[in-house]
Amino acid sequence: MADLSAFSALPDDARLWIRVADAPLPEAKQTALLDRLSAFMDRWTSHQQAVEGAATVLHDRFLVVAAVSTGAGDISGCGIDDLTHAIEDAASALDLGWVPSLHVLYRESDGGVVAVSRRVFQQRAETGTVTPDTPVFDPSLTTLGALRDGQLECPARASWHAQLIGPATDA
Repeated sequence: MADLSAFSALPDDARLWIRVADAPLPEAKQTALLDRLSAFMDRWTSHQQAVEGAATVLHDRFLVVAAVSTGAGDISGCGIDDLTHAIEDAASALDLGWVPSLHVLYRESDGGVVAVSRRVFQQRAETGTVTPDTPVFDPSLTTLGALRDGQLECPARASWHAQLIGPATDA
């Protein structure tokens, strides 16, 4: 089970953003990334209202940020842009790259997380490397509650990824 303790003070309806590193992040880089984002979050505002946020890295690849505005209303587009810039600035300073948003993420049998294009994922399904039982990831989650409910990782057959695998065949 992923450690979500960084988000213990936030409600299930907190807004969620997930970025995927293009390679596993060593612990030192994870710490440096989270330290930089923590400094940003200490001063993050939206419409002159403080934003309460937290971040963690899951599975050595997924930067997860959750936040809520302490005032009335949601976090503004400008507030979200500020977060995006903070993430990109931290990534640049730490020489981190991100997986393209349309890539498919799945877990290999050795436990490693792989990012491939949709076409490569389909090819791997055709060869049996990827099956309906293969754990896949959905970084498009938008609420902390969805993350807490375990929706980040599930078998391919239980997600939209099933359409890339094709119909199941009986052996």
